[in-house]
Amino acid sequence: MRALLCKEHGLPETLVVAEVAVPEPGPDQVRITVHAAGVNFPDFLIIQDKYQFKPDLPFAPGGELAGVISAVGDGVTGLAVGDRVMASTISGAFAEEVVADANKTQKIRDEIDFKTASAVNIVYGTSYHALFDRGAMLAGETVLVLGAAGGVGLATVELAKAGGATVIAAASSDAKLAVCKDRGADHLLNYGEGDFRAKLKEICPDGPDIIYDPVGGEMTEQAFRSIGWRGRHLVIGFAAGDIPKIPLNLALLKQASLVGVFWGAYTRKEPDAYQNDMNTLMNWIVEGRITPMVSGTYPLAEGGKAIRHIADRKAIGKLVVEPQT
Repeated sequence: MRALLCKEHGLPETLVVAEVAVPEPGPDQVRITVHAAGVNFPDFLIIQDKYQFKPDLPFAPGGELAGVISAVGDGVTGLAVGDRVMASTISGAFAEEVVADANKTQKIRDEIDFKTASAVNIVYGTSYHALFDRGAMLAGETVLVLGAAGGVGLATVELAKAGGATVIAAASSDAKLAVCKDRGADHLLNYGEGDFRAKLKEICPDGPDIIYDPVGGEMTEQAFRSIGWRGRHLVIGFAAGDIPKIPLNLALLKQASLVGVFWGAYTRKEPDAYQNDMNTLMNWIVEGRITPMVSGTYPLAEGGKAIRHIADRKAIGKLVVEPQT
C-alpha cells in the first residue's frame, strides 16, 4: 500500500510517498481503508519531532480519518469488516490503510460522507470538550474565539452558537472574518488592524466569559487582560509558535481561570466521555446544528502541501487528504 512518509524529521516538503506493508490490527484494534484524512496543526509539529507524541521513524502523519473497516483484531466487539467509521490516531492516517484502536473508532451515520466525517474528530472533538466540559459554557455567555477562521476556530464558532452563546470571532483578515460571519459569529474583530483590546471593549465592555485560544503568542496576554469576571481562558495550542508567559496577577484581579485543554490525553483517559462527545457531534451534524467546512482536498502525494498550508495559517476551515487518489 502507499503511505506519505516522514523518513526523517523536517518540514512538510520532505514527506515522500512510498510503498509499505499493509498493517495488521492487534488485539482491540481495527484496520481501516482510509477514504479521507483531516489535516491539523499537530501534523506540522509531529513531523518536526516537536509534538508530545513521537512515533518511530519512518511514519505517516495524520491523526484523524474516515473510511471502511477492512480487518478486525481479537477482542473487538461492536465493529465489523465493512463498517463505515471515523477514527482518531496519533499518526498514520495519510496512508491507504491504517490501524486504529477500537475505542477510538466510531461508526458513521449513513447521512454523513467520508470527507465530513474526517473533519469532525479532532477539531470538533477538541472544541466540544473545551467549551462544554473544561469551559463549562452556559447559554447566554460570551465567547471570544481567537484564530476563528481555522479548523478548530470555525468549529468553536459553530458549537458555541449551537450552545446558545454570543460569539466574537477574531481573525487576521476581513476575508477570514467573512467566513466566520457565514458560520454564525455575532461580532467580528480583525486583530491585524488597530488596537485589539480597545476594539474588544467596544464589542464587549465587561469582557468575554470564555476565551478560546489556539493561537498563543502575543495574542494570549492581550486577550487575557480583557477577560470578564470569573472568565475562563481555554489554552488549546500555540499556532503562533510562541508559548506565552502570563503574569499570574491577571488571573487574581479578574478571579479568572487559565484552563488547559489536552484533547488527545482526554480521549485516552476518559474514553467513555469521548465516545459520548462523538455521538453528540454526529447527531448535531445530522440535525443540521453544525456543518463541518471542508475547504480543500488533496491527493496523497500532495499531503505535504496541505500541512504547509495549515502551518502558514492560510487555511480556512478544514483541509482533507484523500489517500485513495
